[in-house]
This record gives sequence, C-alpha cells and structure tokens, in this order.
Amino acid sequence: MDLHGFLQRNRQGLADTEGLGQTLSAMVAAGLDQLPLPGGGQTLLRFSLLAQVAGHNLSLCKLFEGHADALAIMADLNSAAPPAGSTWGMWAAKPPTARVQVRREGSQYLLHGRKAWCSGAGVVSHGLLTAWDAQERQQLVAVPMDQPGVTVTAEGWNAVGMGACASVDVTFENAVALAVGAPGDYLQRPGFWHGGVGIAACWYGAAQRLAEALREHCDQREEPHALAHLGAVDMALYAAATVLRTAARQIDDQPQANAQLLARRARAVIEAAANQVIHHTGRALGAGPYCKDEHFARLMADLPVYLRQSHAERDLAALGKKVAIQSGGTWQL
Repeated sequence: MDLHGFLQRNRQGLADTEGLGQTLSAMVAAGLDQLPLPGGGQTLLRFSLLAQVAGHNLSLCKLFEGHADALAIMADLNSAAPPAGSTWGMWAAKPPTARVQVRREGSQYLLHGRKAWCSGAGVVSHGLLTAWDAQERQQLVAVPMDQPGVTVTAEGWNAVGMGACASVDVTFENAVALAVGAPGDYLQRPGFWHGGVGIAACWYGAAQRLAEALREHCDQREEPHALAHLGAVDMALYAAATVLRTAARQIDDQPQANAQLLARRARAVIEAAANQVIHHTGRALGAGPYCKDEHFARLMADLPVYLRQSHAERDLAALGKKVAIQSGGTWQL
C-alpha cells in the first residue's frame, strides 16, 4: 500500500494520542516510514511524503516526522539498526527548566533528569534524545521507553491545537540508554539542517491542504474577493514550493555541505507562506469551514502551533547574522 492509499483509509482514530500511536505503528508495519534519506538523491520525495502526512493530520505528522527524523539521524551516525517494528520519538528541546544528564557506568549509559516537549512519549517504543555528560557536552542517546526508570508524565502540555500529539515532560531515573554517535555529533552533522528543512515541508503540506479548500470554493463560484485571496495564496505557495525544490536539489548535490543558511532561508520562507495561507483562506471562506468542516478546522487550529517550532524573530535574526557576513551580490540574478 502506498502512503496516499494508507492515509485515505485511515481518517478516523486520530483525535487522541492512543489512536495516533496505533496509526504510527501501522505505518511502520506497512513500511511507510522508510523514506528516502536526506542527501541520497531523493530528498524532494522525502519532503513530499512528509507534506502528504501533514495535509492529512498534523498531530500524526508530528509523530511521523519525529520517527522518520530519528531513523535518518541513526543512519547518519552509523548507529545500530533500530529493532523491527519500533516507533521513535526525537526529542531535542533544551529549556533551562528541563535537562537530562547522562553518565557512563561500565558498558551502560544511565539517564537522570527531565526532558520537555516529548511528542508521543506515551505511545512510542523508543526515544532518541539529547542529554549532557559530566563535561557538559551534548550526547545523543537512544532509550527504550518500557523500563522502570522512565516516567511519562501528564505535565507540560495544555495545548488545544496539536493537543493529540501530547508533547509532555518525561522524567528519567537511572534509565538505561545507548549512546548514538560521539558527544557533539548530533548538532555537527550536516543532516541536522536537512531535518530542519523537513519540518518546513510539514508546514507546507498543511498550508497546501488549506489552500485546496479555497481553490475548490473558487472553482464552484466566482467571487472576486475570494479569487483575489486565492491569487495571494497561489503566489505564496508557488514561492514556497520553489524554495523547497531548490533546497532538496542543493541537499542532494552537496550532502556534506553546511546547510545552515539554506535551511534558515527555507524555513523563513515556508513559515511566511503558511501564515499568508492561514490569513487569506480564513478571510475568503468565512466562518463556515471553521464550524462545519472538521478537517479544515483541525488544520487551522493545529498549524499555528506547529509553526512555533520556528523561533520567529530569533530565527530571523540568526538568518540576518549569516547573511551579513556573505559577500556582496547575494541576491543578484
């Protein structure tokens, strides 16, 4: 079964975390999580598949993207193959109030502390997360979730939008883990920024689906104002799609190159486009689909929350800092 067919057959059971977990497991069992790896020559296909899941359900996409990213990271760092049928969360947030320490005892790595923003922690079989060793170096570790030292709390997540993905806090007390790569490898590898563009592809997929609702509306009746909004949406999505295609091609052409500037630009463009789509589709379609179209209403509630994986002006400032040191003529055709 292809991904499109699977999504069409699985439209129910996505309103709660348990249903999302069951759907993710079914996708893994069907081999639908085996996306092309970034930089392997089919990066655009990877982005397209992520976008498809996003347009279907963003909470499912959050879990699916995290699982797919974890698989790509483990491949990138030459980790042991994950257990058959396993499902993974990828948790790298580092707020000052939640920090996991890792120490080595013999052949084992033991975790202690709290990790925030752990999407799907209650339903995945494994977590891939960042922790800090005694030298304050960041170490990526893989941890089975079904062990006494792991507690998935109900804390840290009161969201309405994206509520079902349950990005809760997880606490660790002498939980056994496996080191993935060496200290610092997670951030230093080129694939870190490739994954950042993959998240933007998810934003794009949800925005594209919202835009389809507006296109279908305009196809059925000619309303000048709605058509103007559709024109604005098309402009935004055309630019965003062009940026994603260009980014995918550049990642495939130079898989080992530093992709930070590429990723920051792509994420900024896609975020702006998604916000424009939210604005224009809402004004063009009015209250009707918000109240009567469950799929549309869910995407409208979820997408603004998902977009906050961007750090807004902080990310734009980081982009500006990268651009400021570029040689002249950066924007010339």
